Amino acid sequence: MVEEKFYPDRERLVLALANDCASALQLGIKERGQAAFLVSGGSTPKPVYQALSKRPLPWPQITVALVDERWVNKTASGSNHAFIEDNLLQNNASGAPFLGMKTPHATAAEGEADCQQAYGELPRPFDVCVLGMGSDGHTASLFPHARGLQEALDPQSNQLCRAITAQQSEVTGSHTERMTLTLAAILQARDIKLLITGEEKLRVYREALLGSDELEMPVRSILKQGLKSVTVYWAP
Repeated sequence: MVEEKFYPDRERLVLALANDCASALQLGIKERGQAAFLVSGGSTPKPVYQALSKRPLPWPQITVALVDERWVNKTASGSNHAFIEDNLLQNNASGAPFLGMKTPHATAAEGEADCQQAYGELPRPFDVCVLGMGSDGHTASLFPHARGLQEALDPQSNQLCRAITAQQSEVTGSHTERMTLTLAAILQARDIKLLITGEEKLRVYREALLGSDELEMPVRSILKQGLKSVTVYWAP
């Protein structure tokens, strides 16, 4: 259940994804008076968030929450918390409630219970979940063969958040300790959107569709789960 929305350029992709996210969030507010918007970091969704920040949505009724986070303070390089504050929670969206993942605990494992409690209080089903994908086939902070990955990919789990220790690589950089939403949590989103750009990511995406080993390419757990439709947005 994968729908592909491929565009000839990134400008049209950004406009389409911003429109689709806005529509889904407005639907949640219409139905329940509130909405939950799960967001990933990274350079690829940055222009989408910047465009959305200018939309005249009822932002105080939209809780923005992170999909994953490096276990660093928000003043540190690589903080998704700071990235979302700088690129989405601006302009019209400056009044949106925001839920980060980093707690004062020394390790992600120690912060897992607090993260679980906080995310358990979000309105569900989540309305929109924006995911990215790395050249190694990871999504969120579900990294290949990471410590904690197998538990995080259990679709029947009651756990929303999971501490992950990735194997260090060019993709992870030095920040291997992460907190991530689990597959079970992501599947509680009504609208799952996977955003990729460039020919290399397209090749990785197609490789993920062909294989079945989720520990090797965890994005497969999203693409092949068969329970929820996933929309893939791509442009060169």
